[in-house]
Amino acid sequence: MADTKREIERKFEFSKAKSARRGVPDLTGTAAIAAVTDQGTVDLDAVYYDTPDQRLAADGLTLRRRTGGADEGWHLKLPVSPGVRDEVGAELSDTVPPALAALVRSRVRDAGLAPQVRLVSSRRVSHLLDADGALLAELSTDEVLAERGDATAGWTEVEVELADGVDPDLLDAVEKTFRKAGLKVSDAPSKLARALAETDAEPPARPSGGGPGDTAGAHVVAYLAEQRDALVAQDPAVRRNLPDSVHQMRVATRRLRSAFKTYRKVLDREVTDPIGEELRWLAAELGVDRDQEVLMERLQAHLAELPRTLLTGPVRSRLRTWNTARRSGSRRRALAALDSDRYVALLNTLDALLDAPPLLGGAAKSPKKVLPKAVLRDYARLATRIDSALALDGGKERDLALHEARKAAKRVRYAAESAEPELGKPAEHLAKAVKKVQTLLGDHQDSVVARDALRGLAAQATDAGEPAFTWGVLYGREEALAERRERELPDIWAKASAPALRTAL
Repeated sequence: MADTKREIERKFEFSKAKSARRGVPDLTGTAAIAAVTDQGTVDLDAVYYDTPDQRLAADGLTLRRRTGGADEGWHLKLPVSPGVRDEVGAELSDTVPPALAALVRSRVRDAGLAPQVRLVSSRRVSHLLDADGALLAELSTDEVLAERGDATAGWTEVEVELADGVDPDLLDAVEKTFRKAGLKVSDAPSKLARALAETDAEPPARPSGGGPGDTAGAHVVAYLAEQRDALVAQDPAVRRNLPDSVHQMRVATRRLRSAFKTYRKVLDREVTDPIGEELRWLAAELGVDRDQEVLMERLQAHLAELPRTLLTGPVRSRLRTWNTARRSGSRRRALAALDSDRYVALLNTLDALLDAPPLLGGAAKSPKKVLPKAVLRDYARLATRIDSALALDGGKERDLALHEARKAAKRVRYAAESAEPELGKPAEHLAKAVKKVQTLLGDHQDSVVARDALRGLAAQATDAGEPAFTWGVLYGREEALAERRERELPDIWAKASAPALRTAL
């Protein structure tokens, strides 16, 4: 079983040989540091694994097998933000543990992992303690030797890693003290990155594609690459079941699909439509568990709002039983999709698309000419759907029409957001206005789905001999909420459809 810990650290190096000879300064008295205790020296031997073209290193990930020290074993480090990484560990073994291999699958795919660099370090460790003797941070001074084939490199590195719960401001105070003593923050984000740089093996840059940088094609391809990267980056988070990860991964798939349709004057849809269908498949496989989670949260929240006098029968236990049955196997389904050959083929197809984009004539034009037209086409589609929905009487047909309008609103929002780097504030203002329409319509659709669920819960309760009264109350509240959203829509739409928002583009 893999273990995870959050690593907040800062790496330093000596700026001059004279400073290196003086060594690391005493940090006693820096911020809350009351004592520095020597923990001795340990020898570490780490072999770093990657694909032959260094896909992990290119994305700032490191996978190593290390012996020596208290935490010997396998370690996968995933970047969170500058100076912050999640370290996922596994027990020492001869081959890459399956749990860690799964977490890098979206990068590695069929390329395979193999040893790339060996780092041998002599590490002197000290503990930085507060006045009560509690651990604030660990200070390590490493004498590092990097080996890559016949190439070698050596350096001294100083690292300060915070203990759990310690204020990151401590690192700023340490940096200030170190700076006065001739140490600077390291330019390399990791030992591996420095080893690759100093042995002339830095990972190649990702191809950007899209032609000249000031064209509509370059803009669209850059946006697609951003969403491809988000899709790949969320894969390990979904596998680790991190909060909101499934949602963010689905958003990336939706933005890609939406861009293929929005920018049909830039990209050949004969090429992009089949990819869009595969993205639809992935979003659906990921969505089973997420949609049920959202629905459960909604029903629980509305149930909690009811006074006790309206709670009849074992409603909470009935809701839990229903949720467990609905979510049974849904996470396994999502992980099975990520482990499938079909998913790897989709990622490879996206890479191929970005390497050689199927550009049409509009791709060579200025983005300031192409992007506004694309956004306005999507807006016109939304306006038609809103008008059609508002013309219908209340009921199932109108619910379906409002759902289609919601999807159209999302597409306009995504289009406007994708155009913001070129069109600036006008695109931002339109995106925000349409997002309000999307949010309102989303709440309406969630109410439609919740009412279907409540009918099922009422039927289950009746079959079990339980009162169905509470489920009926919740159904009525959802029905009233949906009607309220329908009454609010004309005003929200009037603001989002103000001509000034479009003429500003």
